[in-house]
Amino acid sequence: MGVPIQIRVNDTLRKHEVEPRLLLVHYLREVCGLTGTHVGCETSICGACTVLVDGKAVKSCTMFAVQADGCAVTTIEGLAVDGSLHPVQQGFWERHGLQCGFCTPGMIMSAVQLLDDRPQPSREEIAHGLRGNLCRCTGYSHIIEAVAHAANQPRARR
Repeated sequence: MGVPIQIRVNDTLRKHEVEPRLLLVHYLREVCGLTGTHVGCETSICGACTVLVDGKAVKSCTMFAVQADGCAVTTIEGLAVDGSLHPVQQGFWERHGLQCGFCTPGMIMSAVQLLDDRPQPSREEIAHGLRGNLCRCTGYSHIIEAVAHAANQPRARR
């Protein structure tokens, strides 16, 4: 039996009936068709599925879609505005903060909340803010540089 939910996803109200056990990550990917949120470990270790729920970074593999009922969810697809990348996305591009790209959406979403909470973080604060996101390709140095670069850009705080 489905449960009716209403979630504002990337500023678009979505209304669906879902199984109570459907994870938010699967709702976003399979029901909404937003595949930028990646399914990694499905145990909350890797952070590849991180999205913003009411402005807070959440690992969407740890939350049921029904728990997001009435919330605003932002995915990686919702960050760019009028074709312009969000400063964190731009920072990852300019400072080579990605390699294979699998962890990148989760890293970016965590960094967005970090910069919302702390607009001028130190390198240590950036590393601490990204601690729940794993990357198997980089040494994190470029990722930290990308976030620090974004912190110094005009639109870093949205």
